[in-house]
Amino acid sequence: MRQPSDCQNMDELRAEIDRLDRELVALLVARAGYIDRAIDLKTSAHLPARIDARVEEVLANVRRLAAEQGLDPELAGALWERIIEWSIAREEDVLGPEVEGKTE
Repeated sequence: MRQPSDCQNMDELRAEIDRLDRELVALLVARAGYIDRAIDLKTSAHLPARIDARVEEVLANVRRLAAEQGLDPELAGALWERIIEWSIAREEDVLGPEVEGKTE
């Protein structure tokens, strides 16, 4: 893995960005596997797809980690909000939509 400052031209820089994109996609695929497992566990525990306290916990963690590493926490939060909503929709496809009054 090259550092950005080690790239001597745009082709090298783009190759590194493409490499990182492949890694990010692989990590998202792995995360989706955990979401699929959450579906199994939530089904047996009779939990809804959306658990607001967990959503807030994940977003707070991501914003904190982003700030600690020099990434705009609002950008990270917005990206994760999209990932979380996609994950919840994936869970709801199997679990069904949240039932009023049914929470963790």
